[in-house]
Amino acid sequence: MKRTGVLLLAVVPLLATTACLSVASDTPRGPEVTRVEESPLDAESTLVDPPKKELAHRIVASAENGTLDWRSAYGYVEDIGDGQGYTAGIIGFCTGTHDLLALVEEYTQEHPDNALAPYIPALRAVDGTDSHEGLDPGFPAAWKKESKVAAFRAAQDAKRDKGYFEPALRLAVEDGLGLLGQFVYYDAMVYHGPGEDWFSLGGIRAAAKKEAASPAAGGDEKTYLRAFLDVRRKAMLDKWPDVDTSRVDTAQRRFLDAGNLDLHTPLEWKVYGTTFKVP
Repeated sequence: MKRTGVLLLAVVPLLATTACLSVASDTPRGPEVTRVEESPLDAESTLVDPPKKELAHRIVASAENGTLDWRSAYGYVEDIGDGQGYTAGIIGFCTGTHDLLALVEEYTQEHPDNALAPYIPALRAVDGTDSHEGLDPGFPAAWKKESKVAAFRAAQDAKRDKGYFEPALRLAVEDGLGLLGQFVYYDAMVYHGPGEDWFSLGGIRAAAKKEAASPAAGGDEKTYLRAFLDVRRKAMLDKWPDVDTSRVDTAQRRFLDAGNLDLHTPLEWKVYGTTFKVP
C-alpha cells in the first residue's frame, strides 16, 4: 500500500508516504530532542481517552495513508525520494532520521532474533542520509515480514506514542488547548517532527506564540489555533513550495472554522482531494 506523501505536487496528488517522524530537520533527531514533563495525561480531557485516540489516529491516517485504517500500514516500506531514505510503518519511521534505527534497536533488545536485527549495522551507517547501502535488496522484505509479528506492531505503537503522540499532547495541554488543539499539535509532530528548528513542532509553536497568545497565556483558543495553522502552512510551503497543504486547509482549519474545538463527531474533511467521514 502506498501512503499519501509530503512531496505531493499541487497538481497531481500521489499516494506515497508523508513526513518521516523527523523529516523536519536537516540532521537526525531522536525523540529526546523535545523534552516535556512526563506527568500523567488526563483521559477525561485529552486525546489519550481510547475512543478519542482512535479518532486522532484515523484523521492522521487520512493524510498519511490515504485511509482511515491506520493499522493497515504496519508493513508499509518505501523510499519516496524525499531525502530521508526508506520510510516505513504506521507513522513514517525513516532510515535517514534516526527514529527507525532507534525503533529497531530497542525492539531487538527484547527480540534479538527478529528479521530486522541483521540490518542494524547498516541502519547505523546510513542514519542521517538517504543511502540504501547495506539495506538493499532485503530490508523492505524483512520489514514486511517482521510487521506480521504482534510484538513488532506493538513496538511501533509504543514508539509512536512515547516519541510523538504523548509529547505533542503535553505541549498542547501546557498551552491550554482542547482536543482539536491537541490533534493539531499531534499532526504537526507527525509531519514536522520534534525539535526547535523553524520547521519542527517546537519552532512552529514558538512562531505562533509571537502572533497570538495561547489560552494558557490568556489568549483566545480559536485565534491562537488560526495563528498556529497559518505558521505551519507557511513552514510547509517554505520547505516544499509545491506541497499540498490540504491536511491543514480542508481538514484542521475546517474543524476550527466550525468551532469544533472538542472534535465532536460526526466529522467530514477533505485531504488531497479525497473526502473522509467519521460518523
